[in-house]
Amino acid sequence: MSSLLDLVRRHGKAHADGYGIARSDIQGLSTVHATAPSELVHDISRPLACLVVQGGKRVTMGTRDFNFGAGDLLLITADVPTVSQVTRASTAEPYLSLVVELNPGIIADLSLQMDGTAATDADAVRVEPTEVEVAEAATRLMRLLDRPAALPVLQASLMRELHYWLLAGRHGAAVRRIGWPGGHVERVSRAVAVLRTRFAEPLPVESLAAVAGMSPSSFHQHFRSVTSLSPLQFQKQLRLIEARRLMQGEGRSASSAAFAVGYESVPQFTREYGRLFGLPPARDAEAARRSAETPT
Repeated sequence: MSSLLDLVRRHGKAHADGYGIARSDIQGLSTVHATAPSELVHDISRPLACLVVQGGKRVTMGTRDFNFGAGDLLLITADVPTVSQVTRASTAEPYLSLVVELNPGIIADLSLQMDGTAATDADAVRVEPTEVEVAEAATRLMRLLDRPAALPVLQASLMRELHYWLLAGRHGAAVRRIGWPGGHVERVSRAVAVLRTRFAEPLPVESLAAVAGMSPSSFHQHFRSVTSLSPLQFQKQLRLIEARRLMQGEGRSASSAAFAVGYESVPQFTREYGRLFGLPPARDAEAARRSAETPT
């Protein structure tokens, strides 16, 4: 039977978009296929598990660097800002990984049936060797993509099994806090969901605090402890990341992208864009265009 490496390679080659991301028919499951080392990619990552099966990658959160490769699992347990870069990849041996978005509902339901408590530390990014049970569950999930008639019947149970093995393994306490009912991560996540869908709008902290069921001062404290950013900084990064996508992916001008994501001042947008990405918007977009035209 096909190994996880073979399954991820085949799916990535067949379905990867211009960024190397290959979505699947299973919600929350995708693969990454890169044939060359990448530029730095800024993002606010969702809680996820990334199983690397070939090549290498580096993820930076704050001042911490995480370097990992084949056989490692990257676990992100909160919505946190990251800078990532594929570091080992070639046409002959591309970087390949399987990414699973962690589902708080599944985690909460499983946690009620399992012993243990949620982690209290704020270590939102971790890298460890992939446990055998997790890899086997991921392989069964990938094989299901070749059996479309079985997808509606089996995908939910197999995704649930994968979450179970993550909870049962060395990262269980950290994963459990994502779905811990009434916990700070779960409550902050409600506000994060609003920010992700309405980042271009003015969103007072008081309204976000109400969504999380906290006082404004408590919300501000817990939001920063979970995400490492203030609500305003979080919204700003979402705006800038989306503006960069609009310029590089859709060819928008800097002013068009700025207004589309909620900025009223193009000079302010330009300053804040340069602080985050290291180049002014127009120069960054031009550098991306030249990089895309360079043969690999």
